[in-house]
Amino acid sequence: MDLGLIHIYCGDGKGKTTAAMGLGMRACGREKKVLLTQFLKDNNTGELLSIEKLGENFQVYKGEPVKSFFKFMSEEEQFKTKNEHSKRFKEVTLKSINEDIDLLILDEIIASINLNLIDLQEVMEFLKSKPKGLEVVLTGRNPNQVLIDIADYVSEIKVIKHPYQKGINSRIGIEK
Repeated sequence: MDLGLIHIYCGDGKGKTTAAMGLGMRACGREKKVLLTQFLKDNNTGELLSIEKLGENFQVYKGEPVKSFFKFMSEEEQFKTKNEHSKRFKEVTLKSINEDIDLLILDEIIASINLNLIDLQEVMEFLKSKPKGLEVVLTGRNPNQVLIDIADYVSEIKVIKHPYQKGINSRIGIEK
């Protein structure tokens, strides 16, 4: 790409990951090289199953599956998650540069930053020095103002109503 911009999909509503994946599918459909990694997720979603069918232009860089909310992890599990997330951020950004990726999707990186699993300053350094043609998507709730300031797109997805409020858990094919 000639000009790679920075996107943020944030808010408390459903659809941040779905929006990022949709952009990835659009780019892949136009023969762009897409790289995705998901933080704080379990690697067991319908999106990942669909991406596997798209071919080599849409790569997924999987991390260690996260099986519970961070606040419910033991100190040891939190420590391991922090190390893995920090290491994977460095690896995936290096991969995006070395392999001339067009679109890098960092799903739930904002939550990882907010939980101090990934250093905000390292993310900012990457965003400021990324290749000119690399498009980057960050998703998650409550982005830091410095991320909002550096981004070119900021889209907030706001919950008005959600089945979870009625006690309906996530369903395969819709939320998972």
